[in-house]
Amino acid sequence: MKLFSSLLLAGSISLGVGSTASAQRAATSPYQTRFAVDAPVIVGLGAINGFGLYRVQQKSGLSEAELAALSKNDVPKLDRFVAGKYSEKAQTASDFLCYGSLAVAPGLLALDPDMRSHYGQVLVLYLETMATASALFTTSVGNVYRYRPFLYGTEGTARERSSKISTNSFFAGHTAHTATATFFAAKVFHDYHPGSAAEPLVWGAAAVVPAAVAYYRMEAGKHFLTDNLVGYTIGATAGIVVPQLHKKAGRRGMAFTPIQGVNVNGHSYGGLLVTKQL
Repeated sequence: MKLFSSLLLAGSISLGVGSTASAQRAATSPYQTRFAVDAPVIVGLGAINGFGLYRVQQKSGLSEAELAALSKNDVPKLDRFVAGKYSEKAQTASDFLCYGSLAVAPGLLALDPDMRSHYGQVLVLYLETMATASALFTTSVGNVYRYRPFLYGTEGTARERSSKISTNSFFAGHTAHTATATFFAAKVFHDYHPGSAAEPLVWGAAAVVPAAVAYYRMEAGKHFLTDNLVGYTIGATAGIVVPQLHKKAGRRGMAFTPIQGVNVNGHSYGGLLVTKQL
C-alpha cells in the first residue's frame, strides 16, 4: 500500500488533464470530471496518505515483556477464533489476490469499447477512489494500535513480532483496497451498461474476491474478523460512492458533483452540487 500511496500524486496529475479532455470529447460518458476540482481533491487525499504513513513510522512495536503478556482472553469473542493463527502461504495468497485486483479491475474496464473511449477519465476516477480508501486506511493504522492476531500465538520471526507493523491490525488494508477496486469496476460497468444481463456476474465477482482476501488475511494471522468487516465495508462504499458523486444528471435524474471556489468576499468554499433533471 505504501507503493500505491507514493505513486498516487504523480499518476493522478498526469492523467487529470487527459480526463478533462476526454470528458469534453465524448458525450456518452455517464461521468463528469473537472481538473480544477478533481486534481486538488486527489492531491489532498495524497497528502492525507502521506501524513498517515508518517504516523505509522512514529509507532513502536512490542517489547518481549509486552508480547509475553498478550492473552487470547483479552480479544473480543467475535475475533478470538483468529487469535494465534499464522500462515505464510495464506499471506502470499492474499497478496496475490489484492495486488492482482488493483491491476486487473481497471484493466478489464479497458476491454469495453465504450469505456475505452473515456479511459483517461475512468483512470482518474479510479485513482480518486483508491486514494479515498487509502487515506482512510493510513489514517486508521497511523493512529490506532491493534495487535495482529499472530502475536497471540508463538509463530512468526522475532523481527515480525517486534515490528511496528504488527500494531496495524485495524483495519484490514488488503481487504479494503481489493473491495475498492472490484466494486469500482462493477459500479462503472453498471453505469455504462445499466440493465446488462452480465450485472449479476459482475457484482458477484466484485463481492467474492475481497471476501477471499479477507479469509486469507485471517488465516495468515494479519487481521481479525472485525478488521476485515470494516475494511470490506469501507472499500465497497468508496468503490460505489466516488463514481456516483461524479455522475451526470439525466440517467438517474440526479447527480452530485464536488465543487469549490472563492466567493465575492474572497472566502474559499467547497461542497456538493446537486443537479436534478426536470
